[in-house]
Amino acid sequence: MAEKTLLEKLEGLQHKFEEISTLITDPSVITDQKRFVKLNKEYHDLEMILNAKNEYEMALAHLAEAKELLDTESDPEMREMAKAEVDSIEPIIPEMEENIKLLLIPADPEDNKNAIVEIRGGTGGDEAAIFAGDLFKMYTKYCETKGWRLEITNISEGTAGGYKEIIFTVTGENVYGTLKYESGVHRVQRVPQTETQGRVHTSAATVAVLPEMEEFDYELKESDVRVDTFCSSGAGGQSVNTTYSAIRLVHIPTGTTVQCQDEKSQHKNKAKAMNELRSRLYAIEHQKYLDEIGSKRKTMVSTGDRSAKIRTYNYPQGRITDHRINFTIYNLSAFMGGDIQGVIDQLIVAENAERLKESEL
Repeated sequence: MAEKTLLEKLEGLQHKFEEISTLITDPSVITDQKRFVKLNKEYHDLEMILNAKNEYEMALAHLAEAKELLDTESDPEMREMAKAEVDSIEPIIPEMEENIKLLLIPADPEDNKNAIVEIRGGTGGDEAAIFAGDLFKMYTKYCETKGWRLEITNISEGTAGGYKEIIFTVTGENVYGTLKYESGVHRVQRVPQTETQGRVHTSAATVAVLPEMEEFDYELKESDVRVDTFCSSGAGGQSVNTTYSAIRLVHIPTGTTVQCQDEKSQHKNKAKAMNELRSRLYAIEHQKYLDEIGSKRKTMVSTGDRSAKIRTYNYPQGRITDHRINFTIYNLSAFMGGDIQGVIDQLIVAENAERLKESEL
């Protein structure tokens, strides 16, 4: 029976859960921050699986009791109650099994991390920069609905509005696991503000989403980093162009460069820049993993290849099409206002189906 095979797979998890429960209270483990964070995540994941297992076992037990009543009971009223219980439990058993199977497949270990998001105007000149600005507003409103905190670290403004490039961090629960689906090329079809003939143009902006690394996630040697200071640039503020608060970091072995000028304090800018540099260097290693899953899952092709066109925003038709799952909706105004969860949910469903197909469960 399928349920017996599934329960057999879950048998050893209770012991492992109890073992981790003891470990996370051990003072020597608590002082080892990297190990403590890893064990806490494992504890949380196992707790979810075991809760699902308990609900599944309870449902199976109730189903068996109801079926036994149907076989042995002669009282019509009791039989009717038993049949109603069988009819209510049987349809949810497969759903519970699918949920447990998904929980048993290891998730991307970076999903629960914060994210660094980079939006760049692509093909289309001024219009591409304007569209990059529209995407930033869309993500800002979306983050507000999720209760996430957004902080800009670097900006390069477009000559006609929007941004040639904008980089920001998003802090909250399961940020990277949600925003990772936004990596790739976003294409817009509309009449640009700069167009006098009323013709529809196609422009694009690229979005890159990186998991933010903590100090204990990726070891970065200070000796490998060159630190440059310069005057921040931008609108207003007494400190702009007067103090050397902006920071540029260059990782000498790889040539990777990041800069931050968002804060008035040089110390705060350096801390933010270090975090971003750490994340970018880790992303080089992480890319191998993304390439591997990108070749298997259409939903993740964008993270495996940032040049991939993932979505088209067609203004004349009020249409958004996500090309990874051939999903189209006609609520462009609400979507650009931050109502993007529906499309992300569809991508999550598609990826889960692919993960189940990959697994041997």
